[in-house]
Amino acid sequence: MAKKHSQKSLQKENLTSFQKRCYALLLQIPKGKVTSYGELARALKTPGFRAVGRCVGANPFAPEIPCHRVVRSDGNLGGYSGGLSKKRALLKQEGIEIQSGKVSDFREHFHSFR
Repeated sequence: MAKKHSQKSLQKENLTSFQKRCYALLLQIPKGKVTSYGELARALKTPGFRAVGRCVGANPFAPEIPCHRVVRSDGNLGGYSGGLSKKRALLKQEGIEIQSGKVSDFREHFHSFR
């Protein structure tokens, strides 16, 4: 059975401070919502959205820590270490429709940390 992670349990993992902060934010994205790499970078107070992308892409706890809920700022799915078909399936299970590789009604499904 997969380990259930929380913000508190992340502190015990062998992760960098940046990874802990990033993964803790991923845990805040509700089912049925997505956010962008840029929004995560803003919430982390870093201009490095590419660093955020690398961190999200290296998430060893997927899908329990839901990196599949992070997409590009235009609603495009971007990537997923488990493959795009898996990302599409996970998002669909959460009620998010994908059309032409993008989240339908992107703004309606967008989660902001502000």
